[in-house]
Amino acid sequence: MDTRRTRPLLLLAVTAALLTGCGGGRSDGSFDAQPGTPSPTCLQHQEQEPGGRYTGGQESDPTAVLEMMRFYTANGAKAYCDGRPPTDADLRWTRLYTDLGGDAGHVAAPPPK
Repeated sequence: MDTRRTRPLLLLAVTAALLTGCGGGRSDGSFDAQPGTPSPTCLQHQEQEPGGRYTGGQESDPTAVLEMMRFYTANGAKAYCDGRPPTDADLRWTRLYTDLGGDAGHVAAPPPK
């Protein structure tokens, strides 16, 4: 067997397998900044809780974190489009926003317990 030919193929297969496991963002608790509506009049509920891209400290993705911070600063105090209170996932995102230094006045208050 010619290892000069099989090594690149093996390396390519291993790399593809590793990249497939990365998931491209959505599987790691990506924030939905409603990109189709740059200035929304109401908020959609977040479907995922914050993932490592946002909570990984120095391993976080600064661009993703800044997008989330910008979104909540501009829109976070708006009501949800369905008229319902924030979900647990919504509350985790807004808590992350304030934990990272965002002004609590820019997000809706959590519902009373």
